[in-house]
Amino acid sequence: MGDTKKTTIVLFSGDYDKAMAAYIIANGAAAYDHEVTIFHTFWGLNALRQETNIPLKKGFMEKMFGKMMPRGADKMGLSKMNFAGFGPKMIKGVIKKHNAMTLPQLIEMAQEQDVKLVACTMTMDLLGLQKEELLDNIEYAGVAAYLADAQDGNVNLFI
Repeated sequence: MGDTKKTTIVLFSGDYDKAMAAYIIANGAAAYDHEVTIFHTFWGLNALRQETNIPLKKGFMEKMFGKMMPRGADKMGLSKMNFAGFGPKMIKGVIKKHNAMTLPQLIEMAQEQDVKLVACTMTMDLLGLQKEELLDNIEYAGVAAYLADAQDGNVNLFI
């Protein structure tokens, strides 16, 4: 087992294009038999949000965060040229034209390839996100668990 390569990615960004890059790298590494972990923290957690509104009991600030953050990978904006939501529509058109995969498809592929998708529990508490609002078949952990995965990682990225 000693020759298993490990790739860990901290996805901090909530930008569609940056999350796409993280998932393209993750899927590529998994295809090359790397053990891959993506640790989603802060705005990167939005990639794991379900698109449907799950009615949950929350405080005022938690409700506000929930309303302001994009609900799901497909609703995330671009890091550059967002143009009030028009940019993502343009980029999705280009993706479709070139038969490339969308971010939700890349996330699904990562799950099929057993990429470990981890939601940062501390950030979930800060932003008022609950497990019911996130995708199925993901893991929940804090920074210590990420560091344990990263410490013998061959590739460690922060996106």
